[in-house]
Amino acid sequence: MQLSFLKCHGSGNDFPLIDARALALSDAEWAGTARALADRAGPVGGDGLLLLTAGDGECAFGMRMFNADGSEAETCLNGLRCVARAGFEALGVDRATVRLKTSRAEVARDAELAPGVVTVRTVVGPNSVAAGDVGLKIGAAQVIEAAVPGLPSARAFTAVAMPNPHLVTFVDHVDEAELVALGSWCEAGPALIPARANVSFVEVRGPADLFVRTFERGVGLTDSCGSAMAASVLAAGLTCRVPFDTQVRVFNKGGMVRGQAHADRVVTISGNASFLYDARVEVDVAAARAVVPVIQARRDDEAAAWSAALAALV
Repeated sequence: MQLSFLKCHGSGNDFPLIDARALALSDAEWAGTARALADRAGPVGGDGLLLLTAGDGECAFGMRMFNADGSEAETCLNGLRCVARAGFEALGVDRATVRLKTSRAEVARDAELAPGVVTVRTVVGPNSVAAGDVGLKIGAAQVIEAAVPGLPSARAFTAVAMPNPHLVTFVDHVDEAELVALGSWCEAGPALIPARANVSFVEVRGPADLFVRTFERGVGLTDSCGSAMAASVLAAGLTCRVPFDTQVRVFNKGGMVRGQAHADRVVTISGNASFLYDARVEVDVAAARAVVPVIQARRDDEAAAWSAALAALV
């Protein structure tokens, strides 16, 4: 099967993005396509597969996101910004309501993070701090700055659903080996959290600066996870580390976004939606394999603008 795609990234979280509004593949076929195109050892690679899907009476367009292992996520904020931009350009609009797997999102163009960096603002949610919504099988109604019974870590966590599940803990220094060990334990789908969870270690680096490192469900250790950054902003507010209604800079290995959490748990995130190249590729969906893509157009100006923005952050 031949497919056209756009390679894009949000805060270093990179994806092949397919305009699927006129395509009729089954969930199993999309899962196979995701395994083929997002395979880091394959010819494209990515943190997952993004789909721009058709709108309905309430939403201008929709988004689906398949992880690199073929599982489908409830949301992906870094990917949402890229899909939002694709939808804006397809429909000639600057803001929209987007249908997600289990919810909706409000998206709009925003002031540039840096010169030449296309920036999109997303309102994150619906959010929840109910343990059941996070998928935790525990007696407590919620977990905010507390140990999680049964979790192989004595650290204090804050559990939030964005709506995908997140366990956030604040640390003096990120220990990646510890993060990977705990993330891998959650990735196995234990009885404590059978649907798995994203795990983030967060450093507070200033009055309104956070650094986030995440083991992402279905992906592993990633340079960036948009919903984890949003979860970390909310957790910082819930634990009084950063006052609500304060604009926060959230750094990760992929770059930086602007975030803000409010007392009603509404979170907004603004970050880049950078397009890198347009291509076509032959995919064997059943075997989850792809050949080397044919690149049709490169967007070197956007890549250069993002590189300059990263250099300015160092």
